[in-house]
Amino acid sequence: MWNYIDGGNIMPEDGSLRQRLALWFGRKMAVRYPRVEVPKSCKIHPQSRFHPRQGRIVLGERCQIAPGAAIQGSVTIGDDCSIQMNSIVVGYGSKTDPNGQIEIGNDVRIAAQVMIIAANHVFAQRDMPIRKQGLDRRDIRIEDDVWIGGGVSIAAGVSIGKGSVIGARSVVTRDIPPYSVAVGAPARRIGERGETVLSYAMLNESK
Repeated sequence: MWNYIDGGNIMPEDGSLRQRLALWFGRKMAVRYPRVEVPKSCKIHPQSRFHPRQGRIVLGERCQIAPGAAIQGSVTIGDDCSIQMNSIVVGYGSKTDPNGQIEIGNDVRIAAQVMIIAANHVFAQRDMPIRKQGLDRRDIRIEDDVWIGGGVSIAAGVSIGKGSVIGARSVVTRDIPPYSVAVGAPARRIGERGETVLSYAMLNESK
């Protein structure tokens, strides 16, 4: 139904009455929970999924959330950010246990099928199922003006510095300094923005 109403765009638009209807409904669905804050300037597709769990979701102005994107738990997103199709952003934490929150700055581009999850399963004990051993929750911070390429995974406890670019399919397991260009699994720094001309192929390498 929504594909017909919104015209099939992969990012939410407001160029027609039908598209504006979809955006109105998308925002209403997101803010039906009392701990979700979404400004009216944001474009939220109705096929995205919001749930604060035990935490709080706060979006800045003019954000765009595509169909299939999921934002769950304790997540704060700055102004002018976009999250494309089928990306998953899962934070943890509550008033009594704040660990595992996700903080995303302003002007951040998150491409399709990105996974940002602020916890890992504990699995140290062999005589107990992993599902019973709890979670290791660690904050994730993504600073302003970061571009995260398609299919990237960002591990719990990682910080990505201002102005950085993370190449497609990379797995970020350690902190990335500001203005870095990083690729691979695990992601490694291959340059700095403004330092060299980096090719599209370099951004997509996954070695």
